[in-house]
Amino acid sequence: MTQKAFKYRFYPTQSQENLLRRTMGCARLVYNKALALRTEAWYERQERVGYTETSAMLTEWKKQEDLQFLNEVSCVPVQQGLRHLQTAFTNFFAGRAKYPNFKKKHNGGNAEFTKSAFKWKNGQVYLAKCTEPLPIRWSREIPKNTEPSTITVKLAPSGRWTVSLLVDIEIEALPESPNQIGLDLGITSLIAMSNGEKVANPKGFKAKRHKLRQAQKALSRKKKGSNNRHKARLKVARVHAEISDARKDFLHKLTTQLVRENQTIAVEDLAVKNMVKNHKLALAISDASWGELVRQLEYKCGWYGRTFVKIDRWFPSSKRCGLCGHVVEKLPLNVREWKCPKCGTNHDRDINAARNILAAGLAVSVCGATVRPEQSKSVKASARKQKPKL
Repeated sequence: MTQKAFKYRFYPTQSQENLLRRTMGCARLVYNKALALRTEAWYERQERVGYTETSAMLTEWKKQEDLQFLNEVSCVPVQQGLRHLQTAFTNFFAGRAKYPNFKKKHNGGNAEFTKSAFKWKNGQVYLAKCTEPLPIRWSREIPKNTEPSTITVKLAPSGRWTVSLLVDIEIEALPESPNQIGLDLGITSLIAMSNGEKVANPKGFKAKRHKLRQAQKALSRKKKGSNNRHKARLKVARVHAEISDARKDFLHKLTTQLVRENQTIAVEDLAVKNMVKNHKLALAISDASWGELVRQLEYKCGWYGRTFVKIDRWFPSSKRCGLCGHVVEKLPLNVREWKCPKCGTNHDRDINAARNILAAGLAVSVCGATVRPEQSKSVKASARKQKPKL
């Protein structure tokens, strides 16, 4: 069984919107209070406060006169907020994420409902303390004889309401394909494939950059706290949503096509977080969304029975000649085509890299061989823990 989320738009009634906004507000308040207390306990007394302690604090908060409104909404999303905070701290101490930030109202919000806080009846969703079903636009049907285990309601900064239903389903593997492919990620061409094809980078942010700039300039001129500023902020958020939607739509279509057509897919394990530190390329790299592309390929390969291979990021895929194996010492980024000094073969930089990535990926998947050259003596820097914010 595989967990899969089905996401839909919905348009709540006025009473439903008021209830959901209050629920998200309570969850945000509890999350921020717990985060402040955990930070204060560590800095002042060097004490670690965990989920168990914050859960007990929540029980006491509900008894206070000035926090009685916490009892007016479902307790499940509020409790789930504390669990999410615990997960955020776990990721921080493991070095996978930054120190948790306080949640802000203008960033939207979300509320997670487990099975005890909603009903699934006649194909409709009834949330706790809500008598009417959510008016969901069912753009696609969930599999028959399945029920959601978790429902997450989200309000985007642009004012868009979405609901995500998490269900356990069986996904049938695709028929086996004889094709194998290596992918080299880039900026001018989003991907170069080992079969000689390239996919152009749509550059969604660049297409909407002027529109976003105009909306942000209009926002900067509005008086803080005014209704006109609120309207201008929504316009900026809608432009950001347009950029994000176009990017996700393109990536989903591209990755689905790659997974359907190829049995084995090999890519480089790129350190995108380090690469965006280059201020000259940060915007272009972020717009290309390499991390999301690789993430989608990885989970879709797992769903449909494909082989997904990541090769070592230090493997010289661009510098190595795909014919004789010679590795050149230097190959600047502005050099898009080069000639092997040993065998004289002319190479397209990206296509040659994709072919080397495929060869290395097959070596890793078949025999578990290392693909890092012997002369490469890269030393992994010890993960530096980031300091909490005051």
